[in-house]
Amino acid sequence: MKVAIPVKDDSLTFFANAGHTPYFAVYNIKGAGMFKSFELDVIRPNPRSHANHHHDDEEGHVCSHDHEDEKHAKTHDVMGEAISDCEFIVVKTICKNTAAAFTNQGIKIKKYNGEADKANIILSQVSAQLI
Repeated sequence: MKVAIPVKDDSLTFFANAGHTPYFAVYNIKGAGMFKSFELDVIRPNPRSHANHHHDDEEGHVCSHDHEDEKHAKTHDVMGEAISDCEFIVVKTICKNTAAAFTNQGIKIKKYNGEADKANIILSQVSAQLI
Protein backbone atom coordinates (compact mmCIF):
# COMPACT_ATOMS: atom_id res chain seq x y z
CA MET A 1 0.00 0.00 0.00
CA LYS A 2 1.20 3.53 -0.78
CA VAL A 3 0.48 6.56 1.39
CA ALA A 4 1.21 10.21 0.59
CA ILE A 5 2.07 12.82 3.19
CA PRO A 6 2.38 16.53 2.33
CA VAL A 7 5.87 17.78 3.21
CA LYS A 8 7.87 21.00 2.97
CA ASP A 9 10.99 19.45 1.42
CA ASP A 10 13.38 16.51 1.74
CA SER A 11 13.56 17.10 5.51
CA LEU A 12 10.15 15.35 5.50
CA THR A 13 8.62 18.05 7.69
CA PHE A 14 4.83 17.80 7.57
CA PHE A 15 3.03 20.56 5.67
CA ALA A 16 -0.37 21.28 7.20
CA ASN A 17 -2.22 22.47 4.08
CA ALA A 18 -2.39 19.55 1.62
CA GLY A 19 -3.53 21.73 -1.28
CA HIS A 20 -0.56 24.05 -1.06
CA THR A 21 2.17 21.63 -0.04
CA PRO A 22 5.38 21.93 -2.03
CA TYR A 23 5.89 18.14 -2.09
CA PHE A 24 4.29 14.78 -1.37
CA ALA A 25 6.35 12.11 0.39
CA VAL A 26 5.13 8.74 -0.86
CA TYR A 27 5.68 5.77 1.43
CA ASN A 28 5.27 2.04 0.88
CA ILE A 29 3.66 0.30 3.84
CA LYS A 30 4.29 -3.40 4.18
CA GLY A 31 3.15 -5.97 6.72
CA ALA A 32 0.22 -5.82 9.10
CA GLY A 33 -0.64 -4.80 12.64
CA MET A 34 2.35 -4.06 14.85
CA PHE A 35 4.62 -5.58 12.18
CA LYS A 36 4.06 -2.80 9.64
CA SER A 37 7.11 -1.25 8.08
CA PHE A 38 7.38 2.08 6.26
CA GLU A 39 9.73 2.83 3.43
CA LEU A 40 10.06 6.18 1.70
CA ASP A 41 9.52 5.54 -2.00
CA VAL A 42 9.80 9.01 -3.53
CA ILE A 43 9.31 12.72 -2.86
CA ARG A 44 7.15 14.17 -5.62
CA PRO A 45 6.65 17.86 -6.31
CA ASN A 46 3.11 19.12 -6.03
CA PRO A 47 2.41 20.11 -9.64
CA ARG A 48 -0.08 22.71 -8.49
CA SER A 49 2.27 24.57 -6.16
CA HIS A 50 5.07 24.29 -8.69
CA ALA A 51 2.90 25.91 -11.35
CA ASN A 52 3.18 29.42 -9.90
CA HIS A 53 0.08 29.12 -7.71
CA HIS A 54 1.46 30.81 -4.59
CA HIS A 55 0.08 32.75 -1.65
CA ASP A 56 1.97 34.67 1.04
CA ASP A 57 1.17 32.08 3.73
CA GLU A 58 0.93 28.78 1.84
CA GLU A 59 0.61 26.59 4.92
CA GLY A 60 -2.09 28.68 6.57
CA HIS A 61 -3.85 29.70 3.35
CA VAL A 62 -7.57 28.99 3.05
CA CYS A 63 -9.03 29.10 -0.46
CA SER A 64 -11.41 32.00 -0.83
CA HIS A 65 -12.37 31.05 -4.38
CA ASP A 66 -15.98 30.27 -5.12
CA HIS A 67 -16.22 26.50 -4.79
CA GLU A 68 -18.67 26.52 -7.69
CA ASP A 69 -15.93 27.95 -9.94
CA GLU A 70 -15.33 24.93 -12.19
CA LYS A 71 -12.17 26.34 -13.79
CA HIS A 72 -10.56 26.89 -10.38
CA ALA A 73 -11.72 23.51 -9.09
CA LYS A 74 -10.06 21.76 -12.04
CA THR A 75 -6.68 23.31 -11.14
CA HIS A 76 -6.68 20.99 -8.14
CA ASP A 77 -6.99 17.83 -10.26
CA VAL A 78 -3.27 17.67 -11.05
CA MET A 79 -2.59 16.91 -7.37
CA GLY A 80 -4.79 13.83 -7.43
CA GLU A 81 -3.15 12.70 -10.64
CA ALA A 82 0.34 13.19 -9.17
CA ILE A 83 -0.33 10.69 -6.37
CA SER A 84 -2.92 8.50 -8.08
CA ASP A 85 -0.92 5.37 -7.17
CA CYS A 86 -1.53 6.05 -3.45
CA GLU A 87 -4.39 4.56 -1.47
CA PHE A 88 -4.29 7.24 1.24
CA ILE A 89 -3.15 10.78 1.90
CA VAL A 90 -2.64 12.02 5.47
CA VAL A 91 -3.63 15.68 5.94
CA LYS A 92 -4.21 18.25 8.64
CA THR A 93 -6.22 20.70 6.52
CA ILE A 94 -7.78 20.32 3.10
CA CYS A 95 -10.25 22.37 1.07
CA LYS A 96 -13.27 20.97 -0.72
CA ASN A 97 -11.64 21.15 -4.17
CA THR A 98 -8.43 19.44 -3.04
CA ALA A 99 -10.41 16.72 -1.28
CA ALA A 100 -12.40 16.13 -4.47
CA ALA A 101 -9.19 15.91 -6.52
CA PHE A 102 -7.94 13.10 -4.28
CA THR A 103 -11.22 11.20 -3.89
CA ASN A 104 -11.82 11.36 -7.65
CA GLN A 105 -8.59 9.36 -8.00
CA GLY A 106 -9.74 6.85 -5.36
CA ILE A 107 -7.39 8.24 -2.70
CA LYS A 108 -8.80 8.08 0.84
CA ILE A 109 -8.18 11.05 3.12
CA LYS A 110 -6.97 10.48 6.68
CA LYS A 111 -7.04 13.54 8.95
CA TYR A 112 -4.16 13.96 11.37
CA ASN A 113 -4.72 16.17 14.41
CA GLY A 114 -1.59 15.38 16.40
CA GLU A 115 1.43 17.54 17.13
CA ALA A 116 4.20 15.61 15.36
CA ASP A 117 5.93 17.41 12.52
CA LYS A 118 7.93 14.62 10.85
CA ALA A 119 6.26 12.44 8.23
CA ASN A 120 7.60 9.12 9.54
CA ILE A 121 6.30 9.81 13.07
CA ILE A 122 2.90 10.87 11.74
CA LEU A 123 2.76 7.77 9.59
CA SER A 124 3.51 5.51 12.54
CA GLN A 125 0.77 7.24 14.57
CA VAL A 126 -1.94 6.83 11.90
CA SER A 127 -0.88 3.57 10.23
CA ALA A 128 -3.30 1.42 12.25
CA GLN A 129 -6.18 3.53 10.88
CA LEU A 130 -5.19 3.01 7.25
CA ILE A 131 -7.35 0.08 6.26
